[in-house]
Amino acid sequence: MLDKILNARIWSLIAKELNQIKRSRQLIISFIVPPTIQMIIFGFALNPTMSHMKLGVVDESRTSESREVVSALSENNAFDLKGYYASPDELSKALTEGQLDAGIVIPVKFAEQFTRRETTEIQMLFNGLNTNTGTIAQGYASRIIADFNQRRAAQLRVNHSDAPLLVTTRVALLYNSGLISSWFIVTGVFGVLLILNSSIVSASALTKEKAMGTVEQLLMTPASTTEIIIAKIAPLFLLLMLTVCLVMLVMVFVFGVPVRGSLALIFVASALCVLCGIGLGTFIATFTKNATQAQLLSIFFNPPIAMLSGAMTPIEAMPDWIQPVTYLNPVRYFSIIVRSIFFKATPPDALYIHFLALLAFATILVSLSVGRFRKQLS
Repeated sequence: MLDKILNARIWSLIAKELNQIKRSRQLIISFIVPPTIQMIIFGFALNPTMSHMKLGVVDESRTSESREVVSALSENNAFDLKGYYASPDELSKALTEGQLDAGIVIPVKFAEQFTRRETTEIQMLFNGLNTNTGTIAQGYASRIIADFNQRRAAQLRVNHSDAPLLVTTRVALLYNSGLISSWFIVTGVFGVLLILNSSIVSASALTKEKAMGTVEQLLMTPASTTEIIIAKIAPLFLLLMLTVCLVMLVMVFVFGVPVRGSLALIFVASALCVLCGIGLGTFIATFTKNATQAQLLSIFFNPPIAMLSGAMTPIEAMPDWIQPVTYLNPVRYFSIIVRSIFFKATPPDALYIHFLALLAFATILVSLSVGRFRKQLS
């Protein structure tokens, strides 16, 4: 056996295979580039640490003592003070529209109770959609308030073990009070599945027809190139919208995701997301000759789409330099729309920017893919 392994002919064959691999630039790139890109994306995108969470304040006390509490919460990297609100209703509205991650309500008698060294309570509101973020934010706030109490006790020259708890918090987790993690996951994966499934199905269907030569046969008919393209895309779109219905049924009846907003808006957003996927898949198909090449090329697109969408981990937890890249991902906008409608019943006027972004992506991707496909048909 050892003689066979050390046989010169085997080494010659190995050298021949290595030379063949060296001549295949596409194969070398597939060995090096995708794993490197995926490791960078996974390493930065799947970061559970939260910082710079957006904090809103309702200060009904408006005293130096209340400002001291707000300063304690915002002086570190955990929370960034985004502004003061006139009432708890305005604060809740800002949380509903996604402008804030957390809110604090300081009562009118806060300073009076504080100076008498009586225990006083403040209310803290957290967005409970992302269970990880809600839990971390709650932990940060509790630790900051505990440190604040210890500092005040030291200033009053009271022994820490005997010091009264000057400030306590009453926590409210909005939209997902039970911290059911599956709600956050399935509503995020919804968009990822739609766009990846749409792109793979459309790319595979078109490359298969190109390989079989049916596209050339269609060119022999009186149909125009525009009619051929519409005929290719329309059935895929209808079937993929059926997939949307099935996925939503699973979300609601299997995982118990509540539907608090308009289903019509969900279907509009889903249609735009499906068009983005079809456009991407058709664009990939115009660069490939068979399904294998299409799958290899999709490796460059699929991991960034999944990881940089905010579907599984909050975008705020990603490094500052990578967060702007997420604006180039249509799933980011789709996930915001779906979660806002399902959990918050957010009205359309608060989501129109995200709908416009999805529409822009769908228009650009479909236009680019149709343009290249028409050029190939010609």
